[in-house]
Amino acid sequence: MVSRQIEEQVAYLTKGCVDVIPREELIAKLERSLKTGKPLTVKVGFDPSAPDLHLGHTVVIRKMRHFQQLGHRVVFLIGDFTGLIGDPTGKKATRPQLTPEQIQANARTYERQIFKLLDPDATIIDFNSRWLGALDSAGWIRLAAKVTVAQMLERDDFKKRYDAQQPISLHEFLYPLAQAYDSVALKTDVELGGTDQLFNLLMGRQVMREEGMEPQVVMTVPLLEGLDGVEKMSKSLGNYIAVEDPPFEMFGKVMSISDELMWRYWLLLTDRTSDEIEAMRAAAAAGTRHPMEIKKELAQTLVSEFHSEAEAAAAREEFERVFSKRNLPAEIPEIMVTASGPTLPLAAVLRQAGLADSNSQARRLIQQGAVRVDGTVVRDTKAMVAAAAGKTLLLQAGKRRFARVSFNVEG
Repeated sequence: MVSRQIEEQVAYLTKGCVDVIPREELIAKLERSLKTGKPLTVKVGFDPSAPDLHLGHTVVIRKMRHFQQLGHRVVFLIGDFTGLIGDPTGKKATRPQLTPEQIQANARTYERQIFKLLDPDATIIDFNSRWLGALDSAGWIRLAAKVTVAQMLERDDFKKRYDAQQPISLHEFLYPLAQAYDSVALKTDVELGGTDQLFNLLMGRQVMREEGMEPQVVMTVPLLEGLDGVEKMSKSLGNYIAVEDPPFEMFGKVMSISDELMWRYWLLLTDRTSDEIEAMRAAAAAGTRHPMEIKKELAQTLVSEFHSEAEAAAAREEFERVFSKRNLPAEIPEIMVTASGPTLPLAAVLRQAGLADSNSQARRLIQQGAVRVDGTVVRDTKAMVAAAAGKTLLLQAGKRRFARVSFNVEG
């Protein structure tokens, strides 16, 4: 019979999870850990393919923190070796391979950002080049012998590419094997990942078993929808909230999500229990609490976690001042934009002003009606602005981002 203490731990650790494979093994491992006093080794791998983490990434990092809070050994594994292969998960074509210099630069930013959630004194950061780089040719051949081509083609993205006669490079088959070998090297008890990683995580169970080891428990978390509520949070889609977004911007982005998506953010991005979240949801349905106030509480909770309580309170106050009272922000950045002639595309101005990451993102914002020039909505993606020395424009992109732009006209 499972003790009350273990039941509570399992409920806490599996909150928001999609897969727990197998649940009974997780219970057995937790019971053994409690009895022996030996913590479980919990692993999550991150390939440093991009320098910035967003809140979608933090869903699994938060689950690491839950294990950490219960006294377990958490390993944040940076895939500096597997990054050279490129994770094919969810890709319709071979992912470009990163250079060692790109990987090291991105890894340094990861180390800084994860400690917004994890305890730096209790977190082990490791690099899988330590054992994969030392694996000789015979070792790779022995590892490759543990899985068949047919098994690899059971993986959904490989199968789709194979059926569509799209190329699959042989090195891509090495990725799941390399990730599985990480678990062997670390003697992992539990591996966490997104639902898109299920094939790779189960490969770890298989390889560990063939190595005569007790296989790891696999736990997956959902892929968090971005601000649009449809697509997975992604920097390339522009629907993301970055871990290092400024407090006011982060607060405003959270406030832009739908009321329905808000409950998913409460579940996956906070430590509130399922019962607490359901109580808030019931209060909103009953009309005793307004969804807007609950969403402000969510935004303040998240900003507090990634910045500070004082900055979160200030962001909320500023948000309410600007949007509840329809005022402009107290501080609007003043930007000098360079023009080579008398006019400049609005999209280019937005990019230079830092209100869009690229011209294409700026055009999407314009098309969506999210851009105002001196208070007027502009929807023409080919719109031009007059660039004259001494002229100033007030630009707004979305509900939260402002810039006061003046021009430096060259030539």
